[in-house]
Amino acid sequence: MSAHPIAVIGAGLMGHGLAQVFATAGHPVALQDPSAEALGSARDRIAANLSALGGDAEAVQRVRLCERLADAVADVTFVVEAAPERLEIKRSIFAELARLTGDDVVLASNTSVIPIGAIAEGIEGSQRIVGTHWWNPPYLVPLVEVVQASCTSPDVVQRTLELLRSVGKEPVHVKRDVPGFVGNRLQHALWREAIALVADGVCDAETVDQVVKSSFGRRLAVMGPLENADYVGLDLTLDIHEHILPDLDRTAGASPYLRRLVEEHRLGMKTGRGFRTWAPGDQERLRRTLIEHLKPTPEIET
Repeated sequence: MSAHPIAVIGAGLMGHGLAQVFATAGHPVALQDPSAEALGSARDRIAANLSALGGDAEAVQRVRLCERLADAVADVTFVVEAAPERLEIKRSIFAELARLTGDDVVLASNTSVIPIGAIAEGIEGSQRIVGTHWWNPPYLVPLVEVVQASCTSPDVVQRTLELLRSVGKEPVHVKRDVPGFVGNRLQHALWREAIALVADGVCDAETVDQVVKSSFGRRLAVMGPLENADYVGLDLTLDIHEHILPDLDRTAGASPYLRRLVEEHRLGMKTGRGFRTWAPGDQERLRRTLIEHLKPTPEIET
């Protein structure tokens, strides 16, 4: 696929990584953010990522920083929004994007849970709006969920899938626009039960994490849950479900235990206490461990 001008709206945690992916693939990228601090550090963060990964250092030169939305989206073919996860902010951005861009420009949102239809509702040109849920860090995690709302044109979905494949991602087509799409529904179903186990005194948080990382978590990269069910047999899966499903957590809404931790300002690594206790430097150490784990393994020539 030839180079296409891309705009990324939002230069924060996800936005600079999205810009990096497109720039590394050879596309000119306009990166926009109203925060001078986020925008001013974006290219340095991209350069640091490329250096750590042994990537093309010249890719950062294909990233153009823009303060104004209109400047960022002039003459682009694809826009992806990576703004804060608040519906009113996203709707405001997309209303402006629809006004500033031509009818053939795809408008994508990187929201992780908000239904695309809720973002697009009432916006002129809503058929151009599609979900593209990337995972953090976007330059290392291959999957992108391409979410089709009821208003989204099938052609927009197809163009988005093709573009993402061309930059080395593994896009999947989510055909119904439900909150959380596929990945976060699965992830947070696990989190709900994990929190419930700790809240009910079954085990501590360290044990939950160890069980996941040292048992079925090791299989997940090569055997998904439904593959696993087929692998062991659906008759066995049914027998297990008859026993365990009635006892799983059914709390409606967020866990009261989680609410209490937040009320006590136990917010996790940034405050030193959450489900677990964290020392200064633990967050950065865990981030580096994650990056090393996700980095592609160099192929050995034979």
